[in-house]
Amino acid sequence: MPELPLLEGVLKYIKENNILFCMPGHKNGKGFYNTSIGREFVNNILKFDITEVDGVDNLHNQKGIILDASRHLRDFYGSKKSYFLVNGSTSGNMIMLFSSFNEGDKILVERNCHNSIFNSIIMRKLKPVYLKNIISKRLNAPISIDLEHFLQVLKENADAKGIVVTYPNYYGICSNLKFIMQEAKKYNMKVLVDCAHGSHFGVHPDLPESAVKLGADMVVTSAHKTLSSLTQSAYLHVNNDRDIDKADFYFDAFSSTSPSYISLCSMDYARFYLEKYGYRDYEGLIRRNQHYRNRINSIRGLSIIDKEDIVKFNRNCIREKNMMANVWNIDLTRYIINLDRNYSGDLLLKYLRKSGIQCEMSDGSNVILIFSPFNKEEEYEVLYNTLKNCNLEHLKYERANIIEYEIPEIKMLPYEAVNAEKQIVDLEDSLGKVSGANIIPYPPGVPILLIGELINKDILEIIRYYSKNGVDLMGVEDNKIKVIK
Repeated sequence: MPELPLLEGVLKYIKENNILFCMPGHKNGKGFYNTSIGREFVNNILKFDITEVDGVDNLHNQKGIILDASRHLRDFYGSKKSYFLVNGSTSGNMIMLFSSFNEGDKILVERNCHNSIFNSIIMRKLKPVYLKNIISKRLNAPISIDLEHFLQVLKENADAKGIVVTYPNYYGICSNLKFIMQEAKKYNMKVLVDCAHGSHFGVHPDLPESAVKLGADMVVTSAHKTLSSLTQSAYLHVNNDRDIDKADFYFDAFSSTSPSYISLCSMDYARFYLEKYGYRDYEGLIRRNQHYRNRINSIRGLSIIDKEDIVKFNRNCIREKNMMANVWNIDLTRYIINLDRNYSGDLLLKYLRKSGIQCEMSDGSNVILIFSPFNKEEEYEVLYNTLKNCNLEHLKYERANIIEYEIPEIKMLPYEAVNAEKQIVDLEDSLGKVSGANIIPYPPGVPILLIGELINKDILEIIRYYSKNGVDLMGVEDNKIKVIK
């Protein structure tokens, strides 16, 4: 066993994965090296590891350079107030929910949301009403809020205080946020947006619109996912004047009192770069992505999802289900490589890794790649040739189809279920009992059962199906499940 397992393990990873189509957005530091101020930052990075001393301000009592930087951030994104988050988007989601809602409030929540949203609901003792995601048969993945279900839930829960939306999802696909906001505002509901993957939105007209400029009450974005910022750095944007005082309080409560100045400076640089060079660089990125998308789409057995595919999906929804267009837009700075039915996205991801190409994620049918302006032309060439030379016969796999289902009945509020006494039972003995854990299949990462919900026949059948087909199920181990006593 090595004496420095973590350090040596990361060094090994760096040597084996030299092309990054994944987070963070600076791509092995290239996002800093193309400006003089960025190079100066990197060359002196250890000297930036300072604490709150005279001349460098205080994150929790901003009066100088941090305040100035925060105002630049606010003005660029167009919010009433913006915050640098040193505890990631997780802390931002907590700040949003704690400052927007009070204990006992009912809120609408997209089922396909980040774990930090679920945890915040528990900690704030909220009453969630969940919104279904619609499944794309082509992608074999959840892609957006089902707007027909949304309108029904909205009408039945007019007393809810707000709604939490993920925009975009991990695939870069955006629900119809403009419509959702318009309808929610009719009931005076607050709209909170987890926009972790959309820090760059709005900087170019071919990208999805900015949730901040659309008027959401609060928006969290992960600067490190797509911008030149270090991992664990994020932004919180507040448009709701009434909640700024509470946001200030919870920002202090959920932020480290020893913030990293390295992280803070990288966030300031990410905003600066996006403001100064964003339009130009994203124009080039989108053009490059489209060029190689066309080339890759000529390879048999796989294709990259484009805006045209989204248009077709919406047409099918309207024709088959007599519903409105569910999907609004797609982020063209990432690829969804969708494989034909007989091939596995997970196996393709492993193949690409062996070739030194690190992608963001995979599921049974797709591989997701996240690009930034700092990915070079030669990296695209390597990706294209690696895909072209792939023997798809080695990727054959009988995949499990993602199943649409009705959201189970809530028997106990999540915070009550967390505190309740639990026991572990055989899966076959769980029918009619209340779940004591979240049951989440990967893929697609959307819970089929959350703590406090009733285990009914349909849910049990879905769990059996996923288990039988080898889908990784969080919350189920050795065919046993945790339930409330």
